[in-house]
Amino acid sequence: MHRTILAALLLLPMAFAVPAFAQSEEDVMARIENLHGKSVEFGEAFAQLQDGFLFDDPAMIAELGIYPITVNANGESYDILEPQDLVDNFDSLLTPDTIAALSSQDYADLIVTSEGVGFANGALWMSLVCVDDSCSDSNWGIISINN
Repeated sequence: MHRTILAALLLLPMAFAVPAFAQSEEDVMARIENLHGKSVEFGEAFAQLQDGFLFDDPAMIAELGIYPITVNANGESYDILEPQDLVDNFDSLLTPDTIAALSSQDYADLIVTSEGVGFANGALWMSLVCVDDSCSDSNWGIISINN
């Protein structure tokens, strides 16, 4: 009896983990819309990020940044102040493993929280950020990169 209860308790977390991975693109889009709004604009930013990796174009990726961006790489934390800094140091700020994970990101595997959207198990985070003080307009952008 005790072994059955112990086995059930050990397997319980797995039962709750499965649905988190069993989501469709539509589920992700709906969750983004419900938590943040502008899910169509997020889709456009996602496509631009994917194209940047596909065409090996760091400038396209850097355009999505909300500066300063915090980049954790090489055991240190860097504040990237402008797009050109990211472009110039792209290969040293993003490891090959991070680039590979971001390049192959599936929409259905995104992490969607109230703080933003995570790519590649949190290697990159995008959020909806206000453009002006009144926050009458906002854009999706990269807020952090974690290797």
